Amino acid sequence: MDVALVIRQRLDEMGLEQRDLARAAHVTESYVSQLLTGKKAPPAPHRTDIYERLDRFLKLPAGELAKVAERARTEELKRKLGDAPQALFPRVRAVLLRTCRPERERQIRVVVERQPFGEVERLVARTLLEVAGIGTDTFHLTAKHAQLLESRIESWDIDLTTFTLDVTPRRAAPRRFEFVERSAAADPGLEQFLADHSLSGSASPAELEFLTGLRFQDRRPTALYYYRELQNLRDPLHFDAHP
Repeated sequence: MDVALVIRQRLDEMGLEQRDLARAAHVTESYVSQLLTGKKAPPAPHRTDIYERLDRFLKLPAGELAKVAERARTEELKRKLGDAPQALFPRVRAVLLRTCRPERERQIRVVVERQPFGEVERLVARTLLEVAGIGTDTFHLTAKHAQLLESRIESWDIDLTTFTLDVTPRRAAPRRFEFVERSAAADPGLEQFLADHSLSGSASPAELEFLTGLRFQDRRPTALYYYRELQNLRDPLHFDAHP
């Protein structure tokens, strides 16, 4: 059973139309139509923002559609690749584990070793390939790709709750990839700060996380404000010494 089939059955049972589902899920009718006809793949299982709205509208148990999506993806992967007991791409996995943050390595190892090429491992590999500028997909990785990755990626870290991925390339500014829904109205000053590497290029992932989490009521800070805030974070005079 797949996501589209479950949704079609529930719509029929409840006597509802596709447009009703589109309105509740905050998506277009065209998207729903393509999803239900198989022309568009279901959202990734970690897109809990969409699945939560769908579950509520269709009166399904919380997390039900995400579980269906995960099972369907697993079965599809098994059909394509077989049920291999070992890592599908051992050289690439070794690079991922060597380049992840040292304090996170043990936790990441436990996660990725559960499956031959699971969701987290695919997500990280795909993102690192993009950052490294390596023109291939996750199903055509070679030993040469693994060598290129290690030469071009200094480190990475992932929040396993939100799937926020921080990547630090060699000889380039850190980049952040977020896989959760956020307001489309981003702060212009923050965008300018992040786009200007002369201001934000030296910021660490932790510093960027702090700056992007700042909120203001009825005020619009400039890029210069965020730069000065970054300097304040680094000034030891602004913080008590550790006991």
